[in-house]
Amino acid sequence: MLQPSKKWGLLILGLLLLISSISTAQTTLVKGVVTDAKTGETLPFVSVVVPGTTVGTATDADGKYNLTVPANKNRIKFTYVGYVSVEKPVTPATTQVINIKLAVDATLLKEVTVKGKAHYRNRDNPAVQLIRQVIANKEKNQMGNYAYVEYEQYEKISLALSNLSDRFRNRRIFRNYQFLFTESDSASGKNRLPAYLEEKLSQVFYRRSPEARQQQVKAQRRAEFDPRFVDNKGLSKYFNRLYEDINIYNNNISIATNQLLSPIANSSPTFYKFFIRDTVKTQTPWLIELGFVPRNKTDLLFEGKLFITLDGNYGVQNAYLTVNKDINLNYLQDLEARLEFEKSPDGRYHPSKTTLAMEFSLGSNTPGIYGQRVVNYSKYLVDKEVSDDVYTLSLEPVSSPVDAQQNDAYWDTIRPVPLDKSEVRIYRNIDTLQTIPSFRRTMSYATMLIAGFKPVGPLEIGPVNTFYSFNPIEGFRLRFGGRTTTDFSKRMYLETYAAYGFKDEKWKYFLSGTYSINNQSVYAFPLHYVRASFQRDTKIPGQDLQFVQEDNFLLSFKRGENNRWLYNDIYRLEYIRELENHFSYKIGFNQWTQTPAGILQYIPVSQGENFRNTEQLTNTELNLELRYAPQEQFYQGKLYRVPIVNKYPIFTLRYGTGLRILGGENRYHAISGNVEKRFYMSQFGYFDATVEGGYIYGKNIPFPLLTIHRANQTYAYQLNSYNLMNFLEFVSDHYASINVQYYMNGFLFNKLPLLKHLKLREVFSFKALAGGLRDENHPDKATGVYRFPVDNQGNSISYTLGKQPYIEGSVGIANIFKLLRVDLVKRFTYLNQPNVSEWGIRGRFKFDF
Repeated sequence: MLQPSKKWGLLILGLLLLISSISTAQTTLVKGVVTDAKTGETLPFVSVVVPGTTVGTATDADGKYNLTVPANKNRIKFTYVGYVSVEKPVTPATTQVINIKLAVDATLLKEVTVKGKAHYRNRDNPAVQLIRQVIANKEKNQMGNYAYVEYEQYEKISLALSNLSDRFRNRRIFRNYQFLFTESDSASGKNRLPAYLEEKLSQVFYRRSPEARQQQVKAQRRAEFDPRFVDNKGLSKYFNRLYEDINIYNNNISIATNQLLSPIANSSPTFYKFFIRDTVKTQTPWLIELGFVPRNKTDLLFEGKLFITLDGNYGVQNAYLTVNKDINLNYLQDLEARLEFEKSPDGRYHPSKTTLAMEFSLGSNTPGIYGQRVVNYSKYLVDKEVSDDVYTLSLEPVSSPVDAQQNDAYWDTIRPVPLDKSEVRIYRNIDTLQTIPSFRRTMSYATMLIAGFKPVGPLEIGPVNTFYSFNPIEGFRLRFGGRTTTDFSKRMYLETYAAYGFKDEKWKYFLSGTYSINNQSVYAFPLHYVRASFQRDTKIPGQDLQFVQEDNFLLSFKRGENNRWLYNDIYRLEYIRELENHFSYKIGFNQWTQTPAGILQYIPVSQGENFRNTEQLTNTELNLELRYAPQEQFYQGKLYRVPIVNKYPIFTLRYGTGLRILGGENRYHAISGNVEKRFYMSQFGYFDATVEGGYIYGKNIPFPLLTIHRANQTYAYQLNSYNLMNFLEFVSDHYASINVQYYMNGFLFNKLPLLKHLKLREVFSFKALAGGLRDENHPDKATGVYRFPVDNQGNSISYTLGKQPYIEGSVGIANIFKLLRVDLVKRFTYLNQPNVSEWGIRGRFKFDF
């Protein structure tokens, strides 16, 4: 017979089992995964609720959820920031799997704008009061709130050709490339052709005081094209510049090289409208869903939603960012950014994942490029002190020995998240692509069209845009040249060209040999080589061009009198060394013989003697150049490095000394330097500033060896030259200058109803030059120097700067047809000199977002 206590125990157990069985019979268990309908990416923190109840949950970091639904309910609802909400029926009393694909809500933000447009104001607005709380608490919600932070960071950039129709895919030209299309993503109704992938796994260390951040790259990998056609390192830097990391707590966020104001920037209530949309009570702490839209939809601003924590910290728990279709950005058809945060043990939130996706094309229905950057943050360690040795002076990521191109198996073990289906075969496809003859031919002709060189075996023929030109001294000029590549030798590089002028009937030519000390191409960073060369050619004194050859055909057209020329014979020996931190030095030795041409004559000043012509001037110089460009980024072209400008300054210092050896006739010491930097001004655009100065020590130095200030007589606007100064107009032995180019990015035009839809942009420039010529080098006061040149009427064409500086400025309209900039240039000083123009119109082509 059972004891009473045991009887009661069995009774209670039986009741519990009965209740449990009844409860199980009356409830429904639902589980599944929520993904993005367009990309297939899993969506974390999606709210899953039973309508009409307080029962609910949220998806985890992998988009998975589990929810028990009461017996009397048969529907569940899925809601997520920036997406269309979905309700689904459930079958009562059964365990079931419901996977959901959510579509982005393209109309919700517009509806909010309409609702709040008539009566919106900041004063007494609870949404604005909330965002001000977020702004006030920004510092304590960032990494700088901790003394030390360490975490693992995995980042991935993938690009694909997008919006490709079946007709495009089935063209005859692509019949050999159908294997590429098998991985295309048609989830959005658009064919995508994966074309590039880059991955990097790093360990990141942060220290608050003194502030330092170091990224140690543990492994990295990217799809690479034939280096004869593409600068793979430069391509990587450019893609990383387009798709930069997003920190919502920064005042400005870089998107496609432009600065967009963060919705939680200090000044965001001035430029954004905010709306409280919902309170999410299924989370702990509760969250406020805060929507925001730009006050002016053409300005460089975001629109989207934030989830703000109601725990007194007012941190961002989740964010969705996009842009208005009318924003003043070129070629951008779509942008989506998702920022996800995880709760730390101290209750604050740290980033766990950021996704930035952008699509660029010439039009909404034309093929384009779709790119995505995904960054995962994991394995956080807070306030764990590490050795100071971790924080080095290097500004570049420090790579560990395992950063080579590892195989698939290795990456499968270290990659924290798997690749998407469309990304799995990119590495193999790119390698296969390089072996197809038709693709190599296409790349070869594309390189000739864009870079100016045509690969022919171990040679490159070019630059093709210099093959024909004309000028008043040579008349019709033909030129042909080329150079060797790494297929010829990885140590020795040869380059040459020959040109002939049909008016002066003279040959010009160039010969050079370069020895690569680091056994890599002498056109790839970091440079380390010795070069010897000889050049016999013409030159305009005072013309200093950037990113273009002086005998480029388009520069054959010039304003005014273009009759001051030189025939040069220049022997050069130079040693160049670049370091990984972008500090470089160049040591050179030049022997230069110049012969005046056109109306230019070298006439010495002699007391008591008649003037006589000097046919040649020979100069021998030893020179040194030091350059430091921290965090410099560029794309290495065939001739020039195309800079990818960022906020970091560039310092350059030059020194040269004249030697009386090998025919050298003058002694002097010349020193010059400049600093250039870009300054970002948030919604007001940015400006590029260059400050430069120089001084030449020595006596009786002829004017061709002094500073002949950079002039421009072409119709193209040149950034670093004086666009209304004539060639050889000003000569100095000491000078200082400032050059400011201010780009407002359409801030004013965006407010004008008739102009804002054209997406025009304002640009302003200011250039000032002060300097002079000391008496010991002035032809009116010294002997042993050359007279300033004169024109055919005997009037001087060269001058010195007096107490008044040379000043010119311009106002212009940029982004005309998304490519053209036109400036109205005005010269403010030295207007009484002959053959000068007070006003001028100059144009410049520039590809920009």
